[in-house]
Amino acid sequence: MTNLGKNIHRVDALSKVTGQALYPGDFSFPNQLYMKVLFANRPHAVIHSIDVSKAYSTPGVVMVLTAADVPNNEYGLGVPDQPVLCGPGSNKEFADRVRFIGDQVALVIAETEEAATQARNLITVNYEDLPVISDPFSAMHEDALLVHPERESNIFTKYRIRKGDINKAFSEADVVIESEYATPVQEHAYLQPEAGIGYIDDEGHVTVIVGGQWIHEDQEQIAHSLNLDKEQVRVIYPAIGGAFGGREDMSVQIILGLAALKLKEKGILRPVKIVWSREESIIGHHKRHAYYFKTRWAATKDGILTAAEVDIVADGGAYVYTSPKVLGNAVLMCTGPYNIPNVSIDAKAVYTNNIPGGAFRGFGGPQGAFVAESQINKVAEKLEIDPVEFRLKNLLKEGEPLSVGTPLPEGISIDKVVEECALHSGWRSYKGYKKPELPQESSIKRGIGFACSFKNIGFSFGAPENSWAIIELHGEAEIEKVILRHAGAEVGQGAHTVFKQMAAEAVGVPLDMVELKLSDTAFTKNSGSVSASRMTFMAGNAIKGAAQLALEKWKNEERPAVAEFQYWPPKTSPFDPETGYCRPNFAYGYVAQSVECEVDTETGKVKITRVVCADDVGRAVNPQLIEGQVEGAIVQASGYAITENFIQKDGFVLTDRLSTYLIPTVLDIPDQVETVILEYSDKIGPWGIKGMGEMPYLPFAPAVTAAVHDATGIWFNDFPLTSEKVYTALKRQQR
Repeated sequence: MTNLGKNIHRVDALSKVTGQALYPGDFSFPNQLYMKVLFANRPHAVIHSIDVSKAYSTPGVVMVLTAADVPNNEYGLGVPDQPVLCGPGSNKEFADRVRFIGDQVALVIAETEEAATQARNLITVNYEDLPVISDPFSAMHEDALLVHPERESNIFTKYRIRKGDINKAFSEADVVIESEYATPVQEHAYLQPEAGIGYIDDEGHVTVIVGGQWIHEDQEQIAHSLNLDKEQVRVIYPAIGGAFGGREDMSVQIILGLAALKLKEKGILRPVKIVWSREESIIGHHKRHAYYFKTRWAATKDGILTAAEVDIVADGGAYVYTSPKVLGNAVLMCTGPYNIPNVSIDAKAVYTNNIPGGAFRGFGGPQGAFVAESQINKVAEKLEIDPVEFRLKNLLKEGEPLSVGTPLPEGISIDKVVEECALHSGWRSYKGYKKPELPQESSIKRGIGFACSFKNIGFSFGAPENSWAIIELHGEAEIEKVILRHAGAEVGQGAHTVFKQMAAEAVGVPLDMVELKLSDTAFTKNSGSVSASRMTFMAGNAIKGAAQLALEKWKNEERPAVAEFQYWPPKTSPFDPETGYCRPNFAYGYVAQSVECEVDTETGKVKITRVVCADDVGRAVNPQLIEGQVEGAIVQASGYAITENFIQKDGFVLTDRLSTYLIPTVLDIPDQVETVILEYSDKIGPWGIKGMGEMPYLPFAPAVTAAVHDATGIWFNDFPLTSEKVYTALKRQQR
């Protein structure tokens, strides 16, 4: 009996399709209050005073909170550089400044949402506007105004890689391709905007029901800002309407806890609810970083890559968030899964007054992959070598070092993934690969593009990755019930279904014997974040370990048999500050993708007609869920590549609603998506499993631009490829 490799229906499917599942915004308790946030709505200013008297005079207002009410007015993943509330009276220096339009200034708690909104609009704030720094290149100047005055520079993260002799390699090269690239900001646009409810539970805990990606990190952030012990804070995740990295950082978590705590101090034990509008969500949470690259690659005339030089600037926005981790991935992936003996990379993340950049599906990988795959396609074209053939000449093999000087872990499958994708896409392989020819029409040009990538599993670069699981075995002579307690979030990817399958497999019982108790800090231990393609890999190893210990206790007649296990993967290391040498990650997944498109030369519209996506997942726990992940990633990536044009100007967002920021609809998605699931077992993955949720995203944009180039002869070094952008380029080509 095996519970793996089966298309098990999602454990949350029935409740979601029938409307029984409760999302954070669906929770309503008797006698609850409502909260509204006063956002800065200006990108850079000092707050001299806040007058809340008119807000308090509004009927129904119970409490107004400002910076002076926050016990410890700071938070942030890794670097606590952001005030919970901006304004005077804080315990932190320079917390009186707002640094982007989504900074939070005051909270209004009232009997009704309408009263809270009315009172919020009556708060008077005395701002002194400061110069706005919206360009990361200007921000790097020595005389630039500091976004954070306590720092010496607006550059807050730097990495460099030095491998081989870059100057000698370029001087001896037969072909050198130089390019500049830019990748855009992207909004997560998840189903439900930020929402939640805060209250004091029966045990006296400050309790927050909210959507997020790491309940124990949320717990730590709330406790830190409220000056409470972690054990005094409880975080619960119900159904979550998507995340994609956008719920990695704080939004309403801390302010809900703050409201519950401050009401309690006044003797008011009433829940507080908040639901952001879509416009508030778009300005209030971080985005995918905008990245800027200058690069040149070198190769010999017989098709061997010899050197790559890359300069990277990331617009970090107003606060650090996860920029260092995202930048690390971009640095690692901007030279692709290729054996390049000479590499030089300089990378910087920079403070500006734009919306902060943070985690988004792929975590820096899509930005880096766009550069690597665009460059290799251009070099292949210059050498007149098929792009698949050229890749196969240069892909990393066992033992060959990455740009950081160490090899990928054993079990590299990128060559097999590329070959399978090419064959499924119509490439002929007799005496070398040759791409398929597509039919053409007078005004409709068709093209095909190819790209591949690799994706780390986990944050890594020295991060202390680990994950806990608790297994309980109940029964007398035989096991009658298995309870799995795990903190991992379900953000639409099917994690809880896979947890159940893995627990049943680990214990050796039918699936229906397993009960789940999940995503509540009150009875689970830290699982780490549901991000960086890590959760199935990490949770599986933790579940497997806990099950083994529980089964040993069961054999020793313990009833119930309860065991917990903390899984630690192999250690990784951070970049060496001078050379970049490191062991960045403990495991990887591999992906290749082809994209076929049509370009209407009369309108510039790009239509994706077919996508083939080959992914090495190690072991397919639930193939149907994998297909869903692939198709979802491709739809989201198609928005990134073609339709989603996020516009910021002087720190303000001009596309702050879904009528102006165009995510793909059913009419925009590819006509056909073929998912090719490959299973090359990972030696340290549970049952050989690898993470795969982000992989299909990485190669999509460069595969699209390669397909558009194949159709039109035009290379696009930035995107989205809106109709206007493509039409303008076509007209320029005709001159």
